[in-house]
Amino acid sequence: MAAPSGEVLDVGTWLARRAAHEARVDAWTAGHRERAGRGQRHPVEDFLFTYYSYRPGRLRRWSPGAGVVLRDHPVAPPLVAHPAGAVLPPPTERTRRTAGFVADLLARTADRPAQLGCFGLHEWAMTYRGERRHEDWPLRLGQDGTDAVVDDLGLRCSHHDAFRFFTPSARPLNVLQPTREGQADLEQPGCLHANMDLYKWAYKLAPWVPSELVADCFDLARRVRVLDMQASPYDLSELGLQAVPVETPQGRAEYAERQAAFAAEAALLRERVRRLADALARTCSC
Repeated sequence: MAAPSGEVLDVGTWLARRAAHEARVDAWTAGHRERAGRGQRHPVEDFLFTYYSYRPGRLRRWSPGAGVVLRDHPVAPPLVAHPAGAVLPPPTERTRRTAGFVADLLARTADRPAQLGCFGLHEWAMTYRGERRHEDWPLRLGQDGTDAVVDDLGLRCSHHDAFRFFTPSARPLNVLQPTREGQADLEQPGCLHANMDLYKWAYKLAPWVPSELVADCFDLARRVRVLDMQASPYDLSELGLQAVPVETPQGRAEYAERQAAFAAEAALLRERVRRLADALARTCSC
């Protein structure tokens, strides 16, 4: 059976929740959808739909989550019939395995103290010694100045999916050498990318995770991404983004303060996703 929630939503309730979710997502994705129609790229917002595989249409699709019965709802995939209406079927075996991995990863991440000394230099490491991820945007300090900041401050990235984009010259400079296999051993709750990835872990468990939670994680990710790029070496003033100059003591202090605030916010979401993932992993398929 599906993971029990004991919740039955009447027609008015689930229609209102679905409409609110769709409106929320539409507001967030309007700019991306408009730019996509013109073939225009955005170095901050497009990340959420290129690096992450969840497309705007899927993010917009509403689900109540596992075990919630929708009274008088038409029975159509992925929903199945229930005496009171419609409900999601039990999660697949693959989803239960994914949920077990997610629950373990998030629990281990939460058990570690937040490290706030990286100062967002992963984007700098991705340009070190002449390579560029965002070729349309100039470097605020030029190539030599950018390289000098990396040489001066060093690299302390713990996140594999950021580290794997470091230039070959930058990788040996990192204090850690993160790997996919060792991800659960290094992930820590101060990392901007680990906190953005809560969105990924939530949508990988869709539709058995309530869409509102996926949207909450997306909302965090989009705001974290702004700081991520404000602290980057790129001049994004044309987009209205004021740089957080981590090459200065004042900029590093601002970055760490905002990083800590995001870590506190992410901790609450991490626990919500972890608890749901743990419940899905333990769900009987019978």
